[in-house]
Amino acid sequence: MTNLESPQPSVGSPGRRAQKKASVRTRICDELIKLLAEGTDINHDVVATRAHVSRRTVYRYFPDRESLLEATWAHVATRAGIGVHLPRSEADLTNNFEMYAAFDRMAPIITVVTSTPQGRAMRLASKRRRVQSFTAVMADAVKDLPREDQKLATAVVQVLSAVPWMEMRDQWGLSGAQIARATRWAIRTLLGDLRARKGAPLDAVPRAKGRRAAGS
Repeated sequence: MTNLESPQPSVGSPGRRAQKKASVRTRICDELIKLLAEGTDINHDVVATRAHVSRRTVYRYFPDRESLLEATWAHVATRAGIGVHLPRSEADLTNNFEMYAAFDRMAPIITVVTSTPQGRAMRLASKRRRVQSFTAVMADAVKDLPREDQKLATAVVQVLSAVPWMEMRDQWGLSGAQIARATRWAIRTLLGDLRARKGAPLDAVPRAKGRRAAGS
């Protein structure tokens, strides 16, 4: 009789090894999140002790502190059930806010990540990639501005893409869905303004369409 069941991977099979690696990686990230919540300074030795693995194992998966922190943020996003990623196009600037509703479901962890020194270090670990990403997707909208204003406008849009959830939740009691709606409006408004001003510096108030000059 033909056996229709899928063969089980042997202990030393590539599939079993991959599962073990994923399990160890997940345990390391879970323990790192707990350390962040406790306010503990993060390093490979501390993480190894908490995750009950060797220091060498932690370095094997995460060769430096930056990769350790970046991987943990990605793990937080996975636990939230969201695909948080840096914007790849201008459309992403207003379409990537489903994460805020997910943040509501795991508010304690997200609060740790966004408000503690260790959590801030986690975000700063991907600073270079973040700046490059926003600079690229904002390039067309700011191309006619003076050079300094290009950077200022890009920085404001980046902040609006990251900070609103905690501030608007704490100060105004808004839900993730409400915060997403407000943030989309704000970024759309800014993008529209950047194109309407046709290169006028940020200090200048662009003339609205159809506005008649004073005295006409």
